[in-house]
Formats: sequence, structure tokens, C-alpha cells
Amino acid sequence: MFFAKSDRAAPEAERRGEQRSRMLKGGTLSFNKGYGALECVVRDLSAHGARLRFGDTSAVPQQFSLRVGTGGEWRNAEVRWRTMTDVGVALG
Repeated sequence: MFFAKSDRAAPEAERRGEQRSRMLKGGTLSFNKGYGALECVVRDLSAHGARLRFGDTSAVPQQFSLRVGTGGEWRNAEVRWRTMTDVGVALG
């Protein structure tokens, strides 16, 4: 049987002030004055925010420095939301 309408729900309203670019790049978090580090996958990135993916977000601190890729610059990041596997951050 053919249906003209999609069975999927409408996407949530966009809450961000700017469009993020989808990507799949490695990222590095540095915290605790450089003594702590974690790796992640950067899924979305804009000038002022990012969505980061982890195996588990319980070890991700509230504030840290983030570098996207191996040659990117370090930027201050603050967690705005988190799920079991993803973290949304504001970039300074």
C-alpha cells in the first residue's frame, strides 16, 4: 500500500542560533590542567558549538579544552547538555 505522507514524526524545531556542519572527525579533550585527556568523535560543529560522541559521557567534565582533528586549535568548551553517548558544548 502507498502512503503520500511519511510515517516518521516531524523533526524537532531547531533550537540553535546557527547552523552546524555535520562531520565525522576525531577530537581531543584536555582538562585538569592538561593532566586529563579523552578522545571523542565530533559529529556536528559550528563557530560557537559542537556535538561530541563518546562511548560513555560519565567521565566528561563540565568544562574542558577541545581540539578538532590533529592540527586544530584548542578552544574552551562548556557542556550544555548530555545523553549517555553525546555531549553538546558551547565553544568559547
